[in-house]
Amino acid sequence: MSRPIRSSSGVRESPERERVDDLHPAMWTNPEPAERYPLVVVGAGFAGLTAAQTAAARGIKVALIERDFLGGTCLNTGCVPSKAIIRTSRLYADMRDATRFGAQVPPAIPTDFAATMMRVRSIRAHIGRGISAARLAATGVDLFFGDARFVGKDVVSVDGTNLRFDKAVIASGARPKLPSIPGLADAGYLTNETFFEISELPRRMLVIGGGPIGCEQAQVLCRLGAHTTIVQNKPLFLEGEERDAAQILSTALARDGVKVRLNTEVSNIRVEHAGKQIDLVSDDYRNTIEVDAILAGVGRAPNVEELGLESAGVAYDMDNGIRVDDFLRTTNRGIYAAGDVCLDHKYGHTAGVSAEMAVHNALFGKRRRWSQVIIPWVTFTDPEVAHVGLYVREANQRGVPVKTFTVLMHEVHRAVIDSEQAGFVKIHVREGTDRILGATIVARHAGDMINEITLAMVAGIGLRTLAKVIHAYDTQAEAIQKAAKACEWAMAAAAE
Repeated sequence: MSRPIRSSSGVRESPERERVDDLHPAMWTNPEPAERYPLVVVGAGFAGLTAAQTAAARGIKVALIERDFLGGTCLNTGCVPSKAIIRTSRLYADMRDATRFGAQVPPAIPTDFAATMMRVRSIRAHIGRGISAARLAATGVDLFFGDARFVGKDVVSVDGTNLRFDKAVIASGARPKLPSIPGLADAGYLTNETFFEISELPRRMLVIGGGPIGCEQAQVLCRLGAHTTIVQNKPLFLEGEERDAAQILSTALARDGVKVRLNTEVSNIRVEHAGKQIDLVSDDYRNTIEVDAILAGVGRAPNVEELGLESAGVAYDMDNGIRVDDFLRTTNRGIYAAGDVCLDHKYGHTAGVSAEMAVHNALFGKRRRWSQVIIPWVTFTDPEVAHVGLYVREANQRGVPVKTFTVLMHEVHRAVIDSEQAGFVKIHVREGTDRILGATIVARHAGDMINEITLAMVAGIGLRTLAKVIHAYDTQAEAIQKAAKACEWAMAAAAE
């Protein structure tokens, strides 16, 4: 998948070397800065790249600053590598469950973690080619590698070189949040930023945190052969999601072999002999388990330190990041923010959409509001959990009457054929109408299925109209059509 790279000796270099050469070249020389830039972008992750490319495509001269690798978390330590390893782990799970598909389980299914990680790195390098430093420079973007720090309301310094600007977009992203647990730092731990650099799978793993990152990684680790325990200090995983969706996920993790510890706190960690001793507390029950490695997956914290935001007049706090209004403008009217550094929903697609909005509002006189954006999201476990729009509880809080149409996946022929019956489609409409307020889908392909609902909401298409959309048979998206037909029938009956 990765292109052959050869050193002066003619020896093929690794995908990792390719990634470095493309995304942070060692011999890169920062350009001579312009006298003043119409736009400066701080951070070259998903949001920053989108902002720079959006402006450059309109003929705007842009300076883009990155201290690490182009592509940020999404390409290097998040979305891309995590989906690659999820795919491999899913293959192993299917092989072990071959009898479910009328096939024989292979007599031996040895895992090759080093090969799995090499594939991850090859994919990462391959995708990174499309956003290389050379390609960015070829589009007219002035790319600066170094630490950015604001030294005035319209000046940012890159390792001592001042860049003056008319407008700026801060897209400095976020980093893994660490739980405050005695002994964690001394024992050592992994995060998503370091996990994809290892080549040997620890035999026994503890995953701390039951959010999307923790659940995805716990399932992957177990499917790849690690004895995995996941600890969540709440009654169910995915706080905020539909409770029955979280319950299905809990069952799926346990079925895969993950040891699930809900309502449990890690009270202390210590190193004894060759293992890490983990003290767990659940109500009055206390016990200790031993693991070889710890993965912290309790969320992400915005990167706001050492940016000199005070000098720029940009308000922020350490928990929520940069404060922005509905137009993504900061307290400095010339500076906007986008992506994980300012948003609650820290996803690649929200980073990209917010960056486009920030650039259009900053440079082209638009007045696009973030509150009007309809955002889907997905937890890429097996089954996947996807959501868009309002939850019922949110509608109730706003005094909006709701009617929900639910189709269980075991009622969908393709789900039965694929032996993927776990899950459901729930679509919420405003009672008495077919206006879609939100939806939750739990299914193996929920991430793809949620896009149809999102399109309908963005386009103002009612649920009854989706009943008229012919869905190819057999597909799992038929569940959406079934829910739409139920809405159509219910409204017809109410009208009689």
